[in-house]
Amino acid sequence: MYMLNSNKMFFFFILFFSTLISISSNTWFGCWIGLEINLLSFIPLISNSNNLLASEASLKYFLTQAIASINFLFTILMKMIMMKNFEMNNFILIMMNSSMLMKMGSTPFHFWFPNIIEGLTWFNSLILMTWQKITPMILLSYCFNKNFIIIIIIFNIIIGAIGGLNQTSLRKLMAFSSINNLGWMMSAIMISQTLWIFYFLLYSFMITIMCFLFHILNMYFINQLFINNMNFLIKINLLINFLSLGGLPPFIGFFPKWIIINFLINNKMYLLTLLFMMMSLIMLFYYIRIIYSAFMFNYLKMKWFKIFIKNNFFIIINFFSFISMTGMILSTFFFF
Repeated sequence: MYMLNSNKMFFFFILFFSTLISISSNTWFGCWIGLEINLLSFIPLISNSNNLLASEASLKYFLTQAIASINFLFTILMKMIMMKNFEMNNFILIMMNSSMLMKMGSTPFHFWFPNIIEGLTWFNSLILMTWQKITPMILLSYCFNKNFIIIIIIFNIIIGAIGGLNQTSLRKLMAFSSINNLGWMMSAIMISQTLWIFYFLLYSFMITIMCFLFHILNMYFINQLFINNMNFLIKINLLINFLSLGGLPPFIGFFPKWIIINFLINNKMYLLTLLFMMMSLIMLFYYIRIIYSAFMFNYLKMKWFKIFIKNNFFIIINFFSFISMTGMILSTFFFF
């Protein structure tokens, strides 16, 4: 774990502060420096000389982020050369937006994202799916081409939903879920930054529970959910958190999606709202398919193999699952 390794802890804190440098900078060049520090602090965290997949993932991550950084720097220089005033033309705007989309693994630059997550531990995957999205998202919110971003949102939700249908790896499944949620986050940031922060916090809360649970159970593939003789309460926790992540109404994951849909309908974006709803159904379909199989399959071969979770971990997981269940009921009071 990170806190037992002083080197990892050092890079972890640099990763944390580099995000703050980027989002508090008052120049584009300052934002770029923050992004570079962030990249150089994340690579030592994910690289592992004993694991070939992790080494490959760190190299792939470096290459994609370096290309995005070069693109971003080139755009900043073009902006400085071409125009002194703050108004940007569409080409520069789309270039800048594209470099940010590539940084956070959004479509159409998403191909590196599931491949890299496949080589990471659950904790590193969690950082990549949550913390590493903050800086590009905030920089994207400073200036964006609305039509371009709407097209990207549509691609994100479609590819995030359909890409996860044929996956057997839980990490890749979470990666495609993250791509889908990126579409929701981008529509939230177009509406207001406060709504984005709210959506991001709830999404991070839900994905943290999932990664924490899979890390404790040492699960990386869907068939492990069927084979392992899990405690019934663990299965219930998985069910609650998967459905919450999919955005099913009684759970807390539905609440931010409900607000975004409300705003989209008020702004007369009916087609986008319909697409969001349809793709959420596909997401729920493959979440329910996993959970249904985990509940229904009962392997006699593995009866001797019993998973035990430390009591304090189990209490934490139960508590978070309880929040996921009751959160929606509590959240409805916001509208009174």
